[in-house]
Amino acid sequence: MGNNVHAFGSFFKKSLLTISLGATLATASVQAETLRVAGNFAVDHSSTLAMEVFKKEVETTTGGALEVNLFPAMQLGGASENVDQVRSGVLSMTWLGVSFLSRTVPELEAVSLPFVFKDRETAFRVIDGRVGELLNDKLADKGFVALGFMELGPRHVTNSVRPIESIDDFDGLKIRLQPNETHLKTFRALGASPTSMGINEVYSALQQQVIDGQENPFSIIRKNNYQEVQQYVTDTGHFFDFIVVVANKRRFDKLSDGEQQAVRDAMAKAVTWQREKAAEEDLQSREQLVGAGMKFNSVSLELHQQMQEKTAGIIDELKERLGDELVNAVLEDAKS
Repeated sequence: MGNNVHAFGSFFKKSLLTISLGATLATASVQAETLRVAGNFAVDHSSTLAMEVFKKEVETTTGGALEVNLFPAMQLGGASENVDQVRSGVLSMTWLGVSFLSRTVPELEAVSLPFVFKDRETAFRVIDGRVGELLNDKLADKGFVALGFMELGPRHVTNSVRPIESIDDFDGLKIRLQPNETHLKTFRALGASPTSMGINEVYSALQQQVIDGQENPFSIIRKNNYQEVQQYVTDTGHFFDFIVVVANKRRFDKLSDGEQQAVRDAMAKAVTWQREKAAEEDLQSREQLVGAGMKFNSVSLELHQQMQEKTAGIIDELKERLGDELVNAVLEDAKS
C-alpha cells in the first residue's frame, strides 16, 4: 500500500511538473513577438548578412521573446511593395535603398545630392549626425521608425554603347535609375535620357537593349550579373547611396522599453558590421567585374569638374522643393 501511495505521489508530482512546463512554454509562445523583415537585396549582399547579425543579436538578447523572420531577395515583393507593407503593418521592418523610400518621404533626397560626399567617411559623419536626426523626424511623421543607415555605396555608370570619357559621352544614353527625382534630374542635366525602373526588370531591359545602361555600386552590378549584358563601367561616383532600415512605428511603439532597446542595440551592431564589410565588397566587386571582361575607365579630373558644373543647379531645385534647412545641413556637415 505504501509503495502504491509513493508511486502515485511521484506520478502526481511529475504530472504537475509536465503541466507546469507545458503552461510555461505555451505562455512563452503566446508572449513571443515575431518581427517579419523583408528586403530586396541578394542573400549574399552585405546588408542581408548584416540583418542575420541583427536577427541573432535580437533573439539572443531577448531570450527568444522577440523572433526575427528575414525575407531577403524580393521574397515578399520589391522595395516599393515592402515600403507599403511596412506602412500598413503587414511587415514589421524593411531594409532598402533610401531612393525607394523618397517617394513617401521626399526629404531623403537631401542625402542624394550629386558629388556632395567626397568619401564614405564624410557620408557616414553626415548621416550619423544632425542630418540623420532631422530625417528620423520626417520618417516618424510618415509612420516609420528609422533604426539605422547602412552603406549602399558610391554609384557608377555602366553601358553597352561607349566608355564615358567626356561629358559628351552622356548624350542620349538611356540610363536606368532608381525612383528618385534628384537622381533623374541629375542625369538629365548630364545630357542622358534617364528612366526609372524596378531592379527586377533591369537585367532583361539591358539584355534586350531597351536601355543602354544603368548605375549602381560595384557590388550590385556584380551580384546582378550586369557584366554579362554590359561592356563598359566608369567610376563616376556621382552619388553616395545609403540603405535605410525602417520599422512600422505603431508596431515598434508596442514593444516594451527593453525590447525596443534590444532592437536598437542589435541594429547598431549590424550597421557597424555592414559598413566595414561593404567597403571590402566594393573594391573586390570592381576587380571581379574587370576580371569578367568589362572595360573599366576612371573619370578624369576634368570630366569630374564638368559633371559637377552641369549638375550644380540640382541643389537649388531641391531647396525649392524641400526647403533650405535640411539641404543646408547636408552641405554644411559634408564640408566640416
